[in-house]
Amino acid sequence: MPQPFVVIVPHQLGKQTARDRLERGFNTIRSELAAYTTSMESSWSGDQLSFSVQSIGQSITGTMDVLEQAVRVEVDLPWFLALAAEKIVARIRQTGQSLLM
Repeated sequence: MPQPFVVIVPHQLGKQTARDRLERGFNTIRSELAAYTTSMESSWSGDQLSFSVQSIGQSITGTMDVLEQAVRVEVDLPWFLALAAEKIVARIRQTGQSLLM
């Protein structure tokens, strides 16, 4: 099984403002992905969001930790999606930056 990959997205919003923006943004992302997934679960525990996405019989899981000056996203991918990890990392970074602007 491939190692999880980590994306760090810096911000200057402070922890609470960043968390609020990400919470609203994650709901938008959920809507956009609905057509491609069979299920998407998420739950906040303090400043950490745990998530899982089911699609085409595969599971993607991860966490998003909101820190004072950055957001740390860690994602576990099935082996065949790990082949596209660079594109997925770029998309996570791009989406994170747009939500935190």
